[in-house]
Amino acid sequence: MARTARVADIPSLGTLDYTAGNLSRQVAQALREAVRKGALEAGDSLPSTRLLAASLKVSRGTVIGAYEQLVAEGFLEAKAGAGTRVAPALTRPREVRARRGGAIEAGVRLPGARHAEPDPAQSRQASEPLAARRRPAGANLPEPAATFARIAREFRPLPAVPFAISVPMGATAPADIWRRLGNRLRAKGPGAPAGYADPLGALPLREAIASYVRRSRSVRCEPEQVIVTSGTQQGLFLASQVLLAARDQVWVENPAYRGVTAVLESTGHRDTMIRVPVDAEGIDVDVGIRMAPHARAVFVTPSHQYPLGMPMSMARRTALLAWARANHAWIVEDDYDSELRYQGHPFPSLQGLEPERVVYLGTFSKILFPSLRLGYVIVPDDLVDAFCGARVLMDRHPPTADQHVLAAFMAEGHLERHIRKVRNAYSDYRARLIETLRELLSEDVAWVEPGDQGMHLVLWLKQGIDDRAVAESAARAEVAVRAVSPMFAPGTVRPGLVLGFGGFSHEQMTAAAQRLAAVIVEAGRVHEGPP
Repeated sequence: MARTARVADIPSLGTLDYTAGNLSRQVAQALREAVRKGALEAGDSLPSTRLLAASLKVSRGTVIGAYEQLVAEGFLEAKAGAGTRVAPALTRPREVRARRGGAIEAGVRLPGARHAEPDPAQSRQASEPLAARRRPAGANLPEPAATFARIAREFRPLPAVPFAISVPMGATAPADIWRRLGNRLRAKGPGAPAGYADPLGALPLREAIASYVRRSRSVRCEPEQVIVTSGTQQGLFLASQVLLAARDQVWVENPAYRGVTAVLESTGHRDTMIRVPVDAEGIDVDVGIRMAPHARAVFVTPSHQYPLGMPMSMARRTALLAWARANHAWIVEDDYDSELRYQGHPFPSLQGLEPERVVYLGTFSKILFPSLRLGYVIVPDDLVDAFCGARVLMDRHPPTADQHVLAAFMAEGHLERHIRKVRNAYSDYRARLIETLRELLSEDVAWVEPGDQGMHLVLWLKQGIDDRAVAESAARAEVAVRAVSPMFAPGTVRPGLVLGFGGFSHEQMTAAAQRLAAVIVEAGRVHEGPP
């Protein structure tokens, strides 16, 4: 079927002065102004001369004359069978925004007109995302606003270049199956547009999730305990809202996922957050008990500690559960990357050992694709209503269409086949990346943290190298990495980088590794100073 070209909605062109004459010139000037102000943009198709003439209550010949004049000037293009449109050559290279209460003035480059060469700095600024051009939060902002502004800067998405985390790998993407299910369910099926839905999420998806985690993660639950979220981040926020009162202490791993520490900082727990060290066996429960024996909750990543990668040992799991039982504390289990263990089977969940005290978080963002924005929280029976109430105040309920698509994807067995495919592919990519890094970097400058699972690895840097500066320099070399140091508590910082290895070819990763190695070696020389 042939596609109909999009026709621009003509905004008000102002009032024509019918007594002044030269109506064709007035129409042409009004269209120029619409382009200059950005109401009409390059490439927009214009209405037919007959339609615009009827709208303006002028003769068709008047509009034809205006269009012909603007075509001659290069403002418009007219092609037989394609109509008239604003010339694609017209661009708006920059916008000058007046201060509060002012208007927006848009500069327009006219074809054939002479202009001064653009300032390269201004050109770069114009091409940057709006968030990157905003000025830092001012000192006069309320304290919560300043906190959220800092978090926004920290969580800017990395560009989709090596080694950004969670970029879906083309060879393993479920595109065809997902498209087929979507076509079947979104139009007239259960995913079709409807009214408000259950805050807990679509029942078919909750049933599929409960069945999946019982089989794969030894989780003990019923569908009524499953709450569908927009990902782990929302689950962490809900848990902090439901489980912690104003002055409650809470254990958090050190280092930890910045998303959980940012949640606690922004919800009033900056001073009651107890950073408990992590070693080769996971969180050190004995140290946690010495630091804050009566903490109300603990946030942990026992299957695959983030960012370091080790699983929590069974001895530590037993000790953590015993502490939680004795103190009526809650364990928030973020089952991060549990599906992607490359040697042996994943450890069973903590929730399966103590379902009455564990809030279990999972997500499909990593194993499928981040833009899906679907995860889940599995809570003890007596917390279901509390989590549901908190969910209602956040966003009422998750979008329904993709929930039904995912439910069918899981019910038909596609998810488990997809996970096996991803695990095999990522295991190979991980091994090759580690080998490449070891060839490029001396161990006295940088070395890989041991581990056997997940979609990322940690590259430690020699003490004294500024990992944030390395990340910034790497970005200029078109390499996307995150610094590890912000994930540590003050006074315990170690420099390192988080590297994802999904979504890119071996050739892309090898070339990026070479650029990253050059940045790290240079940073090491700067740290050492001149000989």
